[in-house]
Amino acid sequence: MPQGSSQPSPPHRVAVIVDEGTNPFEVGAATELFGLPRPELGLPGPLYEVTLCTPTPEVRMNHGFFTLTGVPGLDAVDDADTLVVPGRPDNVVPRGAAVLDAIRRTHARGARVMSLCTGSFALAEAGLLDGRRATTHWMWADAFRDLHPRVLLEPDVLFVDDGDILTAAGSAAALDLGLHVVRRDHGAEIANAVSRRLVFAAHRDGGQRQFVERPVPEARDESLGPLLAWAQERLGEPLTVADLAARAAVSAATLHRRFRAQLGTTPLAWLTAERVALACRLIERGEDRLDVVAARSGLGTAANLRARLRRETGLSPSAYRRRFGPAPGEALMS
Repeated sequence: MPQGSSQPSPPHRVAVIVDEGTNPFEVGAATELFGLPRPELGLPGPLYEVTLCTPTPEVRMNHGFFTLTGVPGLDAVDDADTLVVPGRPDNVVPRGAAVLDAIRRTHARGARVMSLCTGSFALAEAGLLDGRRATTHWMWADAFRDLHPRVLLEPDVLFVDDGDILTAAGSAAALDLGLHVVRRDHGAEIANAVSRRLVFAAHRDGGQRQFVERPVPEARDESLGPLLAWAQERLGEPLTVADLAARAAVSAATLHRRFRAQLGTTPLAWLTAERVALACRLIERGEDRLDVVAARSGLGTAANLRARLRRETGLSPSAYRRRFGPAPGEALMS
């Protein structure tokens, strides 16, 4: 429920299509992200309501790990606000007509559609992705282009948010996309709480690289973890990339290489994203003075705050406050 609402909103209904050969990880990711009760949030009701649905009464999962039975049929998609389509390994084998029809009619009535990993093949086969941006797992990028040349494939990103259609690259990127959706629906504070429950990074931008090289250090630990923790405690200070490099006792060029190798992004992009996330949390907690939010988050000026927030969330600070800020008299989350 958006924090500014005075009355509980009905939970957002999510349907997950489980087809023959579906990967269990993506199904688990969808249920973990959207299906669990979250009493730690102190909200009057659940954020989402999840239903698994299958084209046949029994569905054998990838490699026969187990068979799913006793779940609703594909008619369940007709009540969904969001449809999730997980991946499966046999991507060149056409999907069944019933699955493709369920995907098409869900999108046609205006519901949001998400694919996880190679679930993008199903969206493309259903005709939803022609002329639109999408991504898929890097191992299947060439096969995807051959089968679906009209799709504007972005093969080297974690996920693509194209409005009503969202696609995640790989299995772990499903968690990144799911947290992005929670953030889009309910704000940064709740998304951070969900990520803590997952013990997963709260925010990785969709534009980060899929394949991140992680060289084994030869002599000393070169993990960025201590540096990131140090910087996150000082976002309101005038930190620069040079400051980060000095703290790590390396050159700016070396720091840049480590960020690329370990996080798939640049030091400046990471620092900006962390500052925007902090600004969102401050607004959600009730701070309505833009100059204070800008200063405490390290974004400097209200004008820069407005520009960065609109770029990251699509909302102005006032619109973000109306959607995710506390209602008058409402207790703020600590």
